[in-house]
Amino acid sequence: MRCFWVEKSESGEVTSSLTDKPVSILDSSDTSEPRIRIQVQYSSLNYKDAMAATGHPGIVRHFPHIPGIDAVGRVIQSQDAAFPVGAEVIVTGNQLGVTHFGAWAEQIDVPVSWAVPLPESLTPLQSMALGTAGFTAAQCVAALIDHGVTPESGSVVVTGATGGVASLAISLLVKLGYSVVAVTGKQSEHEALKQRGVDHVLSRSEFIDDSRRPLLSAAYAGAVDTVGGTMLETLLRSTQYRGCVAACGLTGGAELNTTVYPFLLRGVTLCGIDSAMCPMPIRKKIWQRLSSDWKLDDLDSLTEIVPMDELSSMVSKILAGGMVGRAVIQI
Repeated sequence: MRCFWVEKSESGEVTSSLTDKPVSILDSSDTSEPRIRIQVQYSSLNYKDAMAATGHPGIVRHFPHIPGIDAVGRVIQSQDAAFPVGAEVIVTGNQLGVTHFGAWAEQIDVPVSWAVPLPESLTPLQSMALGTAGFTAAQCVAALIDHGVTPESGSVVVTGATGGVASLAISLLVKLGYSVVAVTGKQSEHEALKQRGVDHVLSRSEFIDDSRRPLLSAAYAGAVDTVGGTMLETLLRSTQYRGCVAACGLTGGAELNTTVYPFLLRGVTLCGIDSAMCPMPIRKKIWQRLSSDWKLDDLDSLTEIVPMDELSSMVSKILAGGMVGRAVIQI
């Protein structure tokens, strides 16, 4: 079984390589629930995967390890009639690629409760172009809608606008008729964002307000924040009365230095978005939306297909902030 193998030496050095391992490494003694084994067709590259590929202690708790939090493929062994051999399934989140061997491998073995049938209207490639990033973006948009943010409410800000989650959030918001303001540190991508339907593009330096004023001009109806840190602080102070900020990332920092004024004086909602442990009823509902009325028309233009041989270079690229859009890994 070919896989991306991450190990740690006794001296603490973390190394990774594409290698062959026996499929027996997937065998599990866990009998608490039925399991399925999947022949993986595609995975994807997320920031979390890149951190796992470098042995980040906040992600990887045990070595050796195989990254990959997203998978699509066919069932080749099953202990549950609901997922017969030959069925196409998606697995995202849960503990895949974290405490459990992940999808940067030709096969995975997981509890059946982690799997979702591949919707008929999505191809395997499309499902991984979405992956955890699209699933997270859709949850963010759903949170805005659930909190009363409509296209008529005003502009919605999307931060980290060229990243995977943000790119897909922009596509969803534009499809649903929202006016989008994109914030990015990549000056070279401003025109491309406008061509995708973004109404206004701001650089990070233009958007972030380093003052300690508890409230700023109430300019935005809502936001999808993939950055955190000072970006999220500025968003909260800039959100309109009864607006909502969906927070799903921390590439800009985990600290949040703010006051309660946005919440008490403007009734702003800060909605945290978790994808890994999302309950199955919500998970199925989101995938149903992404395969029907929220199905995106521009997935191909946002997606790069990457062979496993290029995983190491792609890990370096995303950690350096050089990724734009989505990378699907062909297993």
